[in-house]
Amino acid sequence: MATSEPWITLKRNFEQGLLLLQDPENTVFIALEGKEFAGFAIVKMTGVLKGYLQTIGVAANKRSKGIGKLLIEKVEDFIFEKYPNVFLCVSSFNLRAAELYYDLGYSKVGELKDFIENGHSELILRKSKGCLNNYNTNKL
Repeated sequence: MATSEPWITLKRNFEQGLLLLQDPENTVFIALEGKEFAGFAIVKMTGVLKGYLQTIGVAANKRSKGIGKLLIEKVEDFIFEKYPNVFLCVSSFNLRAAELYYDLGYSKVGELKDFIENGHSELILRKSKGCLNNYNTNKL
């Protein structure tokens, strides 16, 4: 993760990535192609934005094979079991990822200017099945 974009521009290193993976409040999804590591996704189900896809990464040699899309779909299934919204952030310069998210039905709901790195925004995206109050509350 730390050796490719967007993490290079965002100045995220291996140790920071490892902390995310080890955080007990995070749920980690791993994608395998056969027995080979292909990618991962990290989801946070606590806090203000319950159902937050915090990080997703696909191994460099596995990109453009639909693995990211499959990870996102699994994450969505997981989150929609309990909450009506999936949130994620995408860096303003990460056009390829943003295009994938928009193609999967995400909408921009906000922008955090200079949030992680000066000169770059984090776009807040949401995919929704409705408002929280009208969702099946026995799942919460």
